[in-house]
Amino acid sequence: MTNSPMTKLVDSWNREIDYLRIAVTDRCNLRCFYCMPAEGIDYLPKKELLSYEEIIRLATVFASLGIKKIRLTGGEPFLRKDFISLLRNLKGIAGIEAVHITTNGVLTAPYLDEMNEIGVDGVNLSLDSLNRENFHKITRRDEFDTVMKTLEGLTHRGFNTKINMVVMHGKNTHEVIDMAQLASDRNISVRFIEEMPFNGSEMAASQKNWSHTRILEELTKAFPSLKKLDSDPSNPATLYQVAGHLGNIGIIPAFSRTFCGACNRIRLTATGTIKNCLYDEGVLDIKSLLRSNKKDDELREILVATVQKREKDGFAAERNRKVDKNISESMSSIGG
Repeated sequence: MTNSPMTKLVDSWNREIDYLRIAVTDRCNLRCFYCMPAEGIDYLPKKELLSYEEIIRLATVFASLGIKKIRLTGGEPFLRKDFISLLRNLKGIAGIEAVHITTNGVLTAPYLDEMNEIGVDGVNLSLDSLNRENFHKITRRDEFDTVMKTLEGLTHRGFNTKINMVVMHGKNTHEVIDMAQLASDRNISVRFIEEMPFNGSEMAASQKNWSHTRILEELTKAFPSLKKLDSDPSNPATLYQVAGHLGNIGIIPAFSRTFCGACNRIRLTATGTIKNCLYDEGVLDIKSLLRSNKKDDELREILVATVQKREKDGFAAERNRKVDKNISESMSSIGG
């Protein structure tokens, strides 16, 4: 296969894939109970992770296949040594139009000026509580002030900032309205996410209690002027605007999966596995192919064929899992 600009990643449902999420590490400095067990997970040795050189090579290959947007996740990406150098190199790849980061904000603040200089296109900040005590209960760490400092630094510098709040019955649902108010005087997007069954041990218990429809009902009660905004169909968040607010509100039906029909993304885990869907168990060990000296043209051919096998939606991907029908891996291992 030649490196032709006409070669694109298109699945069998005629969805063009132009967005790649890359997990750079499985390590995290928080222990959010919905993401991993209290004792953490067995972290992989460094040799099992993709090197920066391998990530850059793969990103370049993906760019030649039409990938335009990259999001870097973890674990917590800023735990990876010299993460800023990776950002800088990815921003320099021809065809990559946007590089975004998802972070918990604990280690982020000291790098904000460099991120601004590099031209990072957006930052998603995970924040599940605005109360110091509740933040500690959810994350099992006392880092609330540090994360809030990061939020203020992001907004002060004008970053395209999104707050990601996982809505959990009995844990933080009483804070949904307060969290939404963050967008009243800040030009940010506050996004409420249905809890997913990726906590490293067991299924989440709150999806039925706090589905995307319940979240919308609560927001509408508090903000009668709430209006739905037009947005890209591939955006997993349904966006809303409260009259007079600088920012907006989003709701992501991550468990209900109503956005699957327009999904334009695939994932690369920290260990070099391609996931066509968050809910599949991994469809390609591309790290082994890299380390067996496959040429870029061969990688392109394999990637095109892999994406063509993509399931219709997250429910089909979950049903067709062969090893573990009950999803129990940590989101830290999957990649945010």
